[in-house]
Amino acid sequence: MNSKERPIPHEAGFGVFATTHWTVVLDAGKGSSPRSDAALAKLCETYWYPLYAYARRQGNSVEDAEDLTQQFFARFLGKNYIEKADRDRGKFRTFLLGSMKNFLVNEWKHSARLKRGGGHSFVPLDLDVAEGRYATEPIAETDPENSYDKQWAVALIEQVFTTLRREYAALEKSALVEELKPFVWGEESSASYAEIGHKLNMAEGTVKVAVHRLRQRFRELLRAEVAQTVSRPEEIDGELRHLIAVIR
Repeated sequence: MNSKERPIPHEAGFGVFATTHWTVVLDAGKGSSPRSDAALAKLCETYWYPLYAYARRQGNSVEDAEDLTQQFFARFLGKNYIEKADRDRGKFRTFLLGSMKNFLVNEWKHSARLKRGGGHSFVPLDLDVAEGRYATEPIAETDPENSYDKQWAVALIEQVFTTLRREYAALEKSALVEELKPFVWGEESSASYAEIGHKLNMAEGTVKVAVHRLRQRFRELLRAEVAQTVSRPEEIDGELRHLIAVIR
């Protein structure tokens, strides 16, 4: 079997509770190490936008929302909030939002603002991209928490597609993921299986099989990604249903 024919690995569903977001946070709270610090920084980098959007929904300007988000992560990465973390609180999504609320209400009003352009950047925030995403959110969506949940779900799905792209790139099939992505998540596609097959030099039946396999792998990875954000296995299905509902 050559490299192009190797099957996509299906190991993501096994042992997902060995290193969840909660274990990263709780381990970081016990002490500092390069590995735990890097893992924590990666979590913040992945999920900063839902908190930024939450701050914007609270009526803050672009500049203030940036300052608030950076200052929050300064406290978070400095372990101020992690020391109070308890995985028995349930979903990491809820814990992170609760920590942000606590910061906004009880701490930000007592702290000095970061000077524009003069503060330290604790998490890389691409404000152009962020505001582009924020502008596409429904105007009628006025509930900051609903917006936060939706953006959290988007972040999870983006992580899944990042993993899919990496896996298929290893098989030299990156174009397949991009062409079939609309069929995986339910987006509308103007192209038929036959048209995609012609474009990729594949039979229509082969495209159908590829869609089935991609959907299956997507579901596996999404479940594994959600498993990273809850504290118990029995919470996975409920969290999946909730996130799929809010994003649709």
